[in-house]
Amino acid sequence: MNITVNGEVTHVPDNCSVDELIEQLCLSGRRLAVEVNQDIVPRSRHQSQRLAEGDVVEVVHAIGGG
Repeated sequence: MNITVNGEVTHVPDNCSVDELIEQLCLSGRRLAVEVNQDIVPRSRHQSQRLAEGDVVEVVHAIGGG
């Protein structure tokens, strides 16, 4: 199925979870904020939150510094 991730159409498997998407994007283990269709998805729901055809996902990762 196709979803939009950070403005780009991305193909993911059917019934893909947010956690699986993060893994596919090679972002596992990073501090992230994920939004699906303008709703923030808490880390505690990344594994259970399933994506659907046409979803719009924004993934932002924190960068430390000073």
